[in-house]
Amino acid sequence: MVHPRRLRHDPLTQKTPLVMALALASVSLMSHAADAEPGQDGQAPIAGTDTRLDKVTVNARRREERAQDVPTPITVLDSQTLENQRIYRIQDLQQLAPSTNVAYQHARQASVSIRGLGNNPANDGLEGSVGLYLDNVYLGRPGMAVFDLLDVEQVDVLRGPQGTLFGKNTTAGVLNISTRKPSFTPERSIETSVGEHGYVQTKGSISGPLNDRLAGRLSLYRTREDGDTRNIFDGHDVNGGAREGMRGQLLWNINDDLNVRFIGDYNQEKSTYGSPTLYSVGPYINGSNRFLQRVASAGGTLASGNRKVNFDGDSTKTTFQGGASVEVNWRAPSDFTLTSITAYRWWDFTPNNDDGLDISVYRNNGVAVKDKQYSQEIRLASPIGDAYDYVVGAYYYRQVLNNYGATLYGSDADNFLGTAQGALANVDSFTNGHITTNSYALFGQLTLHLAPRLDLALGVRGTYEEKDAWVQRQAPTGGASVSGAAATARQAQLGAFDSGDLSQYSFSPSTMASLSYRFNDQLLGYTTLSHGEKSGGVNLAVGSARTAGAGSLLIGSERSNNLEVGLKSTLFDQRLLLNANLFLTRVTGYQATAYDPDVRANYLTNAGAVRSRGAELDATWQPNRNWTVNANASYNDVRYTSYKNASCAPEISYATGAAECDLSGATVPGASKWIANLNTHYQWFLEGGLQPYVNASYAFRSHTVGTLDNSEYSEIPSYAVVNLSTGLRGDLYQGQWDVSLWLKNAFDKTYATYVWGGSNGSYNASLGDSRTLGMTARYDF
Repeated sequence: MVHPRRLRHDPLTQKTPLVMALALASVSLMSHAADAEPGQDGQAPIAGTDTRLDKVTVNARRREERAQDVPTPITVLDSQTLENQRIYRIQDLQQLAPSTNVAYQHARQASVSIRGLGNNPANDGLEGSVGLYLDNVYLGRPGMAVFDLLDVEQVDVLRGPQGTLFGKNTTAGVLNISTRKPSFTPERSIETSVGEHGYVQTKGSISGPLNDRLAGRLSLYRTREDGDTRNIFDGHDVNGGAREGMRGQLLWNINDDLNVRFIGDYNQEKSTYGSPTLYSVGPYINGSNRFLQRVASAGGTLASGNRKVNFDGDSTKTTFQGGASVEVNWRAPSDFTLTSITAYRWWDFTPNNDDGLDISVYRNNGVAVKDKQYSQEIRLASPIGDAYDYVVGAYYYRQVLNNYGATLYGSDADNFLGTAQGALANVDSFTNGHITTNSYALFGQLTLHLAPRLDLALGVRGTYEEKDAWVQRQAPTGGASVSGAAATARQAQLGAFDSGDLSQYSFSPSTMASLSYRFNDQLLGYTTLSHGEKSGGVNLAVGSARTAGAGSLLIGSERSNNLEVGLKSTLFDQRLLLNANLFLTRVTGYQATAYDPDVRANYLTNAGAVRSRGAELDATWQPNRNWTVNANASYNDVRYTSYKNASCAPEISYATGAAECDLSGATVPGASKWIANLNTHYQWFLEGGLQPYVNASYAFRSHTVGTLDNSEYSEIPSYAVVNLSTGLRGDLYQGQWDVSLWLKNAFDKTYATYVWGGSNGSYNASLGDSRTLGMTARYDF
């Protein structure tokens, strides 16, 4: 995309001195570690060395406790599981967690939904329904989490409204990523992976003491992949790219009661992810197809064959992001704990988007985003008491976001888009948008121990938000001088617009009441009633606002009421964890992304009322010291209970001319009714310290609607993905080596992870990874 503030240099083309950085850091940390007392070698315990499952701790209620003791549905993915199953990107987490979907095109067009709620990509003027957190810091843009998961301790997926204790109101759930902390025992690792489609990834980390009170940790990664889709226009591969980043940490134990954790990270990406793959040409009306007709009239040729595209332009996106946070924990007198988290993050995204055709419809098209956010959280946790305990706190969040849209039409624009000749050909249009968000919240949660086995938890949060925004579009430039119908069409599509100052003020309460009963030491039952509320937002694009008015750019609040009933059990001497729950969620003012064919743009809207109901099962079994199995599944029926003014699918609008349709009772897009995931790890322990192992995973998703208009041409059929790996570990000097061979998408299933509307009734898609064979070598020492 052409942009006046585009960077002139490309640091991604320069070599990252990963090995050199690790070596220098290793010398520094090893010099201090040499005098440290002997002890543990810092390695994580090897899975399967005990007949019982490890106890998993989470921070879901803002204090550390066993996941099995928390009365809410949680899926915990530890670092070993992520490594075993080769999960290193957020978009792959849906292969391990129930009721979870990641719609991913590229860093800006990404969203996480839970139980079918939250599928709203490209929401520059709106926060997601699922809260994303990195080391206790809320990420205002989903794209802030689109990087390789580096040095991760665990990922927690919390389902249902979680706004009572987390930093932003979340009406669908939370995805919480925790990285490994600095260690006072030496830890070092280096890992390299190579695979098909030009895949090369190198990761490394080092941690250890700097003195008796200060420990450090440095982690780096670099990933390259060519892509698995061939552009027949120039013979290059697309949907690949380059990513690299680093995270540095310091942990300062000032004394036994006070510690400070400093974290800084930086990530960058240059890729062709999101290159449009034609998914469907749309409907045939009276035997003719509008998309195919207009491609032919403009002289275009479509690609044929699996994972092939044919476009003549650039489809490169760049992302630069980073941040810093300071977390202070003080154990105050009487065992109270005071926590302060101060954070700053920034995120810059610049796209170049082609029209997906080998003709010049768009010379370039896209929206660049520059985002900065600041947050401050402070909370006080009481000691665990016989009668009650509580957590109270305050939260402040500020976001300043600017986006810059550019649409540069090509010489074939009028023929393909059906406008009067000369209306759009070679015309340029530029749009700027701005939003400032200030969010203030007070929250608290009280747990009453009504009886030795009976607890009542009550939570409340009040969030007040101010949003100030504006949208401006310049008058179109370029193109031929036109009059009559062409001039009218140009003004209707691209005329100058100034929204003036737009403001939203909202108070969003969240509440929770949970009753839990421990039947015995192995079985916990609970029921929870919660209300989550998320403020509205602003469409930072003109869309139809020139005719509908600036007020049409505002999106109302989303409100969610949720009922949970569940059981958590630990059976057979802690060799089986079996959790199950039922849920019913009702949402009003559901916020989602739609496509307007008249202005050819996505926009945010309140998509009526939604009901989500279903059941979830999550089980982990370790029958012996060698074998671990995890299985989870969900049944989820997500429908609009009221959505009377929805955009019509092209098979309806082209045939009848209808502009609005009643989708009440229709399925919500991106919500598979059935999801099932099975993964297993088996490891042998041989003499001499050798440990062969095998891993396998199976992820199934039933068919789902792809887009908000409920078109049959955007439906995603059911599919299953199988991943396999095998490897061998062994001891070497003071460390452990690990070599593995892996095969992702073993049966080469072609499936779409995200579908969006295109021009003339067509649909484009992002495809999941094709079959990829690779090898990984790792050494921990």
